[in-house]
Amino acid sequence: MASDLPRPRALAGGVRPSVKSNGRAGREPTGVAGLLELPGARPFAQDGGRVGVLLCHGFTGSPVSMRPWADFLAAAGLTVRLPRLPGHGTHWRDLQLTRWPDWFATIEASFDDVRSRCDQVFVCGLSMGATLALRLAEMRGTEVSGLVVVNPSLLSLRKSLWLLPLLEKVVPSVSGIGNDTVKPQIDEGGYDRTPLRALRSLTQLWAVTRSDLARIDQPILVYRSAVDHVVEPASTALLLKCIRSTDAEERVLHNSYHVATLDNDAPLIFEGSLGFIRRLSTDAAKSPYAVQD
Repeated sequence: MASDLPRPRALAGGVRPSVKSNGRAGREPTGVAGLLELPGARPFAQDGGRVGVLLCHGFTGSPVSMRPWADFLAAAGLTVRLPRLPGHGTHWRDLQLTRWPDWFATIEASFDDVRSRCDQVFVCGLSMGATLALRLAEMRGTEVSGLVVVNPSLLSLRKSLWLLPLLEKVVPSVSGIGNDTVKPQIDEGGYDRTPLRALRSLTQLWAVTRSDLARIDQPILVYRSAVDHVVEPASTALLLKCIRSTDAEERVLHNSYHVATLDNDAPLIFEGSLGFIRRLSTDAAKSPYAVQD
């Protein structure tokens, strides 16, 4: 399948250390044979002021889908982190070797990095990245100052997922779900195949996150595409029904599909998230110049 992917570039290290869910260092493959990384899939980090933002990309995707958003927030003076989740941004067979606690451990480690530098930290996510952001808010409480989620995934009504426990034993992967945009020729840096063992792990992440939604009381801004071929609107409806946040708003995107962060409504998301962060940033966190005009 490597011939079906964008031309990779060689990495020097083969594998790099990663933090596993048990807190011990593991080894995350950087690609098939430890040598491949998709173009643009590198993590992004930029230090700014005392207000920080952690951005989380989605399932089978990569930092490519979130990089314009990260650049926008960094240009506004925020401290920004955009990690690459284990098994992503290389080859779909690498994702097959990972599970949701691996993805969450990477998000939590990045969150702690931002917290060590900032007085306030906001968490943003797309699709499964939004699910991880919600899970982080459930687990870390008031340490998360606010959430901005785009087309969050918490469930699927597709009956085919009921067969996952059987299918994953005989079929390694199915066709990919990437590049769902109104704009033509958008490449989110994702996979052309969806590994089924990893997909089943995603459904387990959905379950644990759904069970604790009532723990979320942080301010939250939710963006939902009116037409989304990946995540059903039932996910956002369940989210808004179950959380306890008194500061919660849903904004509907009428000119974007699932990967809205690269689509026509991306400027609305970028500017809206910055306004949300500015409104909730304390005076102490804004000094010195934590959120620049």
